[in-house]
Amino acid sequence: NLLEGRYMTVEIITAEALARLENCDDPRLKSIMTSVITHLHAVVREVEPTLEEWGQAIDFLTQVGHWCDDTRQEFILLSDTLAVSMLVDALAHRKPDSATESTVQGPFHVSDAPELQFGANISKGRSGEPTLVTGRVLGIDGTPIANAKLDVWQASAEGLYDVQEIERFPDMNLRGIFYTDSEGQFGFCTEKPASYPVPTDGPVGVMLKALGRHAMRPAHIHFMVSAEQHQPLTTHLFVRGDPYLESDAVQAVKDSLIVDFKQLDDPVEAEQFGISSPYFKVNEDFRLASTA
Repeated sequence: NLLEGRYMTVEIITAEALARLENCDDPRLKSIMTSVITHLHAVVREVEPTLEEWGQAIDFLTQVGHWCDDTRQEFILLSDTLAVSMLVDALAHRKPDSATESTVQGPFHVSDAPELQFGANISKGRSGEPTLVTGRVLGIDGTPIANAKLDVWQASAEGLYDVQEIERFPDMNLRGIFYTDSEGQFGFCTEKPASYPVPTDGPVGVMLKALGRHAMRPAHIHFMVSAEQHQPLTTHLFVRGDPYLESDAVQAVKDSLIVDFKQLDDPVEAEQFGISSPYFKVNEDFRLASTA
């Protein structure tokens, strides 16, 4: 015992807290908690918060937890806006240069999206600008991957996810699961996504306002791509030219993920996919690293 009969003091309290990890028989947990305690204590020493400020910090985290439910994950939003999610992602997904880059999942993914056929339209509202998304899923050597799974979701042309419009879209909108064909090809129709603010009605929004930060995300489509014997990929395709690409509220933009939404006037292709012309088209390939 480091106290040796003395009361706890500022000088020894960190060492004492670390000493109490001695009986932890999980080496990874012990290593993590050693780092967490060391750095938390360092922050407190540097900042020297008042008891009132520390109480506000505890209340803030409590409120973040209270705002989490089946369709809203405020802790993910907090992690995203502090760039922690992107740092974890960057460290966890070191891949070959030829593999498609990953980015954050975000707080709006929903499990059990409907499985849809090639070319299906995920936009139930059909109120935005019609958009065709096509491409392939490939290995890093360019080999097509058949039966790869693409879990797709996005915000609407009004900048809202379906879980933010439950009364209007109770059965999922702008979501779908697609599988590649024998040539690794996929395709679906949607509406062109718009820039949108991350939710600001909760504690994270209060934090952003207090810090003088805007809450906007550049327009994008989310993808989770997976295939047997390949590393899964969670990523976005961002709309080139969006005004928030350089100041994304969650700092998730990577140059390689910025793509062209080209406006086309091709009545034949439009009729093939059941959309009106002119329309926007995105054609991008995803390259997955092998697990071997």
